[in-house]
Amino acid sequence: MSYKLSIKDLIFVFLISISSPASSQSADLLSKQWEAYWINVPGEPIHDYGVYQFRKIISLSAKPSSFIVHVSADNRYKLFVNGQLVSFGPARGDIFHWNYETVDLAPHLQMGKNVIAAVVWNYGDLRPEAQISYQTGFIMQGDSTNEKIINTDKTWKCRRDNSYSPNEPILIYSYYVAGPGETINYNLALKAWKSTDFDDAGWLNANQITQGLPKGAFGFGVGWMLVPRSIPQMELTRQRLQRLRKAEGIQLAADFPQQKKSFIIPAQTSVSILLDQGYLTDAYPVVEFSKGKNATITLGYAEGLYVEEPNQKNWRTFHQKGNRNEIEGKRFIGVKDSLISDGSDGQEFISLWWRTYRYLQVQIKTNEEPLVINDLYGIFTGYPFTLSAKFDAGNDTLNKILETGWRTARSCAMETYMDCPYYEQLQYVGDTRIQCLVSLYNSGDDGLMRNAISLLDDSRMAEGATLSRYPTANAQEIPPFSLWWIAMVHDYWMYRNDESFVKSKLPGIRQVLWFFSKYQKADGSLAKLPYWNFTDWCDTKGWNAGVAPIGKNGSSAALDLQLVWAYQLAAELERNLGMQEYALEYESAAVRLKQTIQKKYWDETKKVFADTPEKNLFSQHTNSLAILTGVVSGEGATSLAKKILADTILTEATIYFKFYVHQALTKAGLGNEYLNWLNIWKQNLAMGMTTWAEISDINNTRSDCHAWGASPNIELYRIVLGIDSDSPGFKKVKIVPHLGVLTHASGSIPHPEGSISVDYDQTGEGWRFLIKLPHNVIGHFIWNEKTYQLKQGENSLVIKK
Repeated sequence: MSYKLSIKDLIFVFLISISSPASSQSADLLSKQWEAYWINVPGEPIHDYGVYQFRKIISLSAKPSSFIVHVSADNRYKLFVNGQLVSFGPARGDIFHWNYETVDLAPHLQMGKNVIAAVVWNYGDLRPEAQISYQTGFIMQGDSTNEKIINTDKTWKCRRDNSYSPNEPILIYSYYVAGPGETINYNLALKAWKSTDFDDAGWLNANQITQGLPKGAFGFGVGWMLVPRSIPQMELTRQRLQRLRKAEGIQLAADFPQQKKSFIIPAQTSVSILLDQGYLTDAYPVVEFSKGKNATITLGYAEGLYVEEPNQKNWRTFHQKGNRNEIEGKRFIGVKDSLISDGSDGQEFISLWWRTYRYLQVQIKTNEEPLVINDLYGIFTGYPFTLSAKFDAGNDTLNKILETGWRTARSCAMETYMDCPYYEQLQYVGDTRIQCLVSLYNSGDDGLMRNAISLLDDSRMAEGATLSRYPTANAQEIPPFSLWWIAMVHDYWMYRNDESFVKSKLPGIRQVLWFFSKYQKADGSLAKLPYWNFTDWCDTKGWNAGVAPIGKNGSSAALDLQLVWAYQLAAELERNLGMQEYALEYESAAVRLKQTIQKKYWDETKKVFADTPEKNLFSQHTNSLAILTGVVSGEGATSLAKKILADTILTEATIYFKFYVHQALTKAGLGNEYLNWLNIWKQNLAMGMTTWAEISDINNTRSDCHAWGASPNIELYRIVLGIDSDSPGFKKVKIVPHLGVLTHASGSIPHPEGSISVDYDQTGEGWRFLIKLPHNVIGHFIWNEKTYQLKQGENSLVIKK
């Protein structure tokens, strides 16, 4: 299997092929110590910030048809062959699972002299929280005897690039952990060092650290345990900014920046330019510039602008962003890169790491010489998802919600899923479960989901629970997220026919539930569960930093109900794939805990479940989970669902947890009202949002892009069109439409065997339903509580009123 990086209208013209061990890697690669060494620059600190350059000249008697190498670095690298970018990475992991990329260099090699060059950087203490590190290092291993001339050792030349220094962000919100910006002094930068003609005689010979060691292989290497990358390279597509919003100190062409237009900033001049991408994006910014000796160019990146507020002590108004389309009366605050021109022609800036922005601010100050900006644009990057799903109900708002949700999902997916691209770039379990389902329903690509499940499994602590997020340089524990990880494994089992993968996660699931069992009382209820027990970002009485109310005895209905659900899902997995003894144990634990919840938290007067045994606080969360776990069912669930919608004593779920609220309401029979539950997404659109905000308070949200809010990209297909898996591996389909006021709806979703498409039309006499299932897939269709069997291929139903 090989992954191809598709590049369209790109500044780089290259093709990266990453292959699996079975197809183009030598048999010894994963079982024996490598001949290649991890190398670094002699005399340089191994943990501090630094950007380094490595190169090696090789001579070939003929252009090869194949030249396979395996490459990695710490923190990261960009690899060039004869000046062309051919690979970048490594994909994020941890020391025990350090990824390497497999690349065929042959398309870029030539007969005679060739230069292999790499930029390697370590952000040191400023590295992103998601970046684990052992020490600065670079390694390349040839796949066979033919390629071993490329193996990294002391024959490689290297140096520190002193033109780089970190640019620490000063932001309005304190929790920013996505790495520094860059300051580059081009007066200190080397030209053409990636070319064969460059003279590297003054460079140092590399220092050999240790030989590369595959995970599980015997050897005396230290540090990184090498594993092959399992996901494709990220997409790279040229992306021009859409609009000039403001220019101070300069006149610019009307069609800039949509069209390439060079412009000159005179000597001794300061200008400020505000550009608008039109929507939030993740991209490598590119600036091509000339002349302007010692001129400074500062690039700022922001999701949105902040309302002017002179009183910084007023926290709420000081953090307000208002409508994201508006710029007047607002201030720009963001991550920045700074460049100092060396005065030559043909200078170019491409950031080492991508940036997130809707607005890009360019501030330029020239000295004795004019500066020429030849071009300015971005290169979009992200996991190479392809949108395969379709939805049409003749409703522009629903289309906009799907478009915005898909953009949000893509903006939060790189080498891992991410909670948000601007501030954290961390793969949290709670966010990731929703993101995985968005991926399955919209693209059908499960590669990042498998990667996420495995990484989070790798994060488990000795006491049993997973970390809340992974990879992460610093551990953070949210025990309920370990339960959502179990749900992720169950989701994968239901939507993908991959039993061996799911079975491999059963030991981890057992460990997680063992962790929780240590904090269960005799009645099954949890008490004094340690760490941060986050449920949702609610800001009402009894909620503290996202933790649902906890009673005086340490009990919490929200925590107990999440544990019940995990027991139920784990029991189903064990019953079908694991050990019957565990299935019986988990089923028994779930039954006991359900009975306890009914007795401990049900308020007979208010006819809802309370959050604590004191029965003085109530939430949509607890009552939704009671429906989803079957603590209440039938008419009781329907009555409770109506209370969830109408009873104002219940703390309302934010945009994140509405995913579970809507599932509960639908399970209780209210799914035909789903289109009435989309107000928070409509409010986002009305505020000029182009991705979904982190919390329901759009005006004061920290992050403008959180994919845990993209649940309509699941539920418009799963609830409205009604398409869902009805057996493990998606081998059977259940279709239960909830059309509400719609008179027409159609669409399709990807399926492992092809696609499932539906077309619903209301006629004068009733409804016409056209359903197409893939080969070897069967199912059933439910309408007005009546069931109709579905066969593979086309199914046509006409149901009268």
